[in-house]
Amino acid sequence: MTEHRPWRGVLVATALPLNDDLSVNHDRYAEHCAWLVENGCDGVVPNGSLGEYQVLTPEERARVVETAVAAIGGERVMPGVAAYGSAESRRWAEQAGEAGCRAVMLLPPNAYRADERSVLAHYAEVARSGLPVIAYNNPIDTKVDLVPELLARLHGEGHIQGVKEFTGDVRRAYRIAELAPELDLLIGADDVLLELAVAGAKGWVAGYPNALPRASVELYRAAVDGDLDTALPLYRQLHPLLRWDSQVEFVQAIKLSMDIVGRHGGPCRPPRAALLPGQEAAVRAATEKAVAAGLA
Repeated sequence: MTEHRPWRGVLVATALPLNDDLSVNHDRYAEHCAWLVENGCDGVVPNGSLGEYQVLTPEERARVVETAVAAIGGERVMPGVAAYGSAESRRWAEQAGEAGCRAVMLLPPNAYRADERSVLAHYAEVARSGLPVIAYNNPIDTKVDLVPELLARLHGEGHIQGVKEFTGDVRRAYRIAELAPELDLLIGADDVLLELAVAGAKGWVAGYPNALPRASVELYRAAVDGDLDTALPLYRQLHPLLRWDSQVEFVQAIKLSMDIVGRHGGPCRPPRAALLPGQEAAVRAATEKAVAAGLA
């Protein structure tokens, strides 16, 4: 754990355990956060898309952050604070700070296709919370692309300290490093982990460690150390699962893998529907193969 840059290392975008009636099981969530740290992960990112934040009530969302902090300490918790309005995102950042968190992760405005002025104002407003902000670039879902030039401007104006890069375009890593060398690049999609680690990433906001933390951490550490003899075979073994992180059904897939390895993945809230039979079979086969290879 890096004291003043708590977003470095393997931070798991946590799946949220739900009961059969789709209520949040906070006890199981606390245990899950602790289990991830025990298995080598550096921290957690609650209230991301994988945590189904969009379908939580404000009370649930606040309690999820407080539960994670109580389980593993605020320095290990970097909540997502995305919201339709900048004022609401700032309030979520302030709530995170009050709970003891040391940083937050923020999508750009996502109620509409925001222009550059709106993006700058949005990040400036949330930065006023006083917590370091990690931008989350996911133009696939938000329709707003935080291109390297814009990221450099956001960093130069003091609004962000890092970026979770989810475009899948690994070429951007080098452009970001040229334009903003002090801006921390975080791997944002599991299936480009090796490529971005080799390009100089300082962390990984990760999905599949929810099910396979030890093997995922081993892969990350080897990749950032440049130990390709260890990393490449492991990456090839895990990639059939890692690529689900970039699919629409990533929450359902990761939760199913959790169930298969003996964790509690459980159901998702609507409108997320169950995996189709072919999707379920593919996830099950890849997970069982990873288990058989000793990766669970």
